[in-house]
Amino acid sequence: MYATLIALAALWGTCAGLLVPRAAYRLSVEPEEAWREACPAGHPFTGPARGWLGPARCAPCAVAVPAGGGGAWPERPAGPPAGVAAPALPVVTALACAALAAATGPRPELAVWLLLAPFAVLLAAVDVRVHRLPDRVTLPLAGAAAGLLGVAALLPGHAGSWPAALLGGLALGAAYFALFVIHPDGMGFGDVKLALSLGAALGWYGWGILFAGAFAGFLFGAVYGTVLIVLRRANRRSAIPFGPFMIGGALPALLLGAFTAVPAAG
Repeated sequence: MYATLIALAALWGTCAGLLVPRAAYRLSVEPEEAWREACPAGHPFTGPARGWLGPARCAPCAVAVPAGGGGAWPERPAGPPAGVAAPALPVVTALACAALAAATGPRPELAVWLLLAPFAVLLAAVDVRVHRLPDRVTLPLAGAAAGLLGVAALLPGHAGSWPAALLGGLALGAAYFALFVIHPDGMGFGDVKLALSLGAALGWYGWGILFAGAFAGFLFGAVYGTVLIVLRRANRRSAIPFGPFMIGGALPALLLGAFTAVPAAG
């Protein structure tokens, strides 16, 4: 049963991950710019959800570019900004979903993790590209995390606490807000909003998991920054996208919490 669950989670992650590159491209703009409405070749995005859902290539580009031609978009100077390669996103999403299924098992909160995971990958991809975590994703994600975990808490077999999840989201969001106020140049307000959803997910399994996930995010970011400085690719004042490290630190902590949690009685 576990093997089937993991395989289905990986399949879900792959399918959801195939939709991430288009959304990441459309959202990877500077704050003063509008969301992209067309592909690099100038073809307007169409399809479900006003063109937000769809494969990496738009329909005209998919016809114009031969299969296996390389890249998610036609080779043009106006192509998408540098960052996480589009082919890697479905793989990353699939691996994350499979790991969450393996650690959580057939408990109600697994559905929540699988629904939230593609959006976490999307935010990480956008932050890597333009150092931005759009409100269009972070705020609904925070509400969805709280609401979906509330539903999971009503179902038998769950292994977490909804009040702790709510308090965890508020606590981590408040901590990041304090850091933003103290040092706004080193912490973006998008990170504060992302902390709400990550705190809720981590808090579901208790304060220890919340602290572990928050610490891991800072640790990963510090190691990355140190490596860049050693390689002389950055200095102490260089800005790095922190969202991927927040998410990357939350994942192993969430896996630990899911693996060690005891389902509620009844």
